[in-house]
Amino acid sequence: MQRHDNSKAEKHIEFVTLVAGGQSFCIEITQIREIRRWSPVTHLPHSPSYVLGVINLRGAVVPILDLAAKLGFSAITPTERHVIIITAIDDRIVGLLVESVSEILGVQADMVRETPRTKEDASAIAVAGIIPVGDDMIKIISLDALLPTTLATAA
Repeated sequence: MQRHDNSKAEKHIEFVTLVAGGQSFCIEITQIREIRRWSPVTHLPHSPSYVLGVINLRGAVVPILDLAAKLGFSAITPTERHVIIITAIDDRIVGLLVESVSEILGVQADMVRETPRTKEDASAIAVAGIIPVGDDMIKIISLDALLPTTLATAA
């Protein structure tokens, strides 16, 4: 019986940490397919400002989003130093342009803190929790909340 009460504390979760809009974020490692260097995209007319375009990834057309712009920060001007994180949620594949990828962060589930809710906008909803690490607060991105199904393409 005691084991069930401690199951959350014992659960180990791994995240990939990244920087977007000058802020520290992370995405659960199981949602990441690959990390690649920035490469030019094919622009789509009449798409939202945070949709940079699409790339051909081994035959799949994958939309690329500027994560900073999507979260309400200043848009990233892509250079070869920037990174695209290819994410997979269910059958949806989406690339996220970020400033950099830092490390793999392994934490116990009980280290994740609830996100304080001041107002319910898209960027606040996209943060599923916060992990205090030293003096930094790393925000966990909820890809389900961040990415509408209309922008994603099946693999």
